[in-house]
Amino acid sequence: MDELAQLTKLCRELGAASEQADVMARQLMKRVDQLVAERGQNREEAMAYLLRLVVEGRQGVVPGEFRSPGKLK
Repeated sequence: MDELAQLTKLCRELGAASEQADVMARQLMKRVDQLVAERGQNREEAMAYLLRLVVEGRQGVVPGEFRSPGKLK
């Protein structure tokens, strides 16, 4: 199974409709490439970071780097 298929499956398992899951997977792959170019991260680090954000977001958790300074608790 290739990367796109794996990401699409993951997005579906997180509750996205099939068409939406495909779009989300493609956006994740594009953003991974951007992070690699912008931050010099390797692909695995960038993917792990984005997948953590997706899973936490799905669970309703606001990651620390996205909280306002007054809500860092």
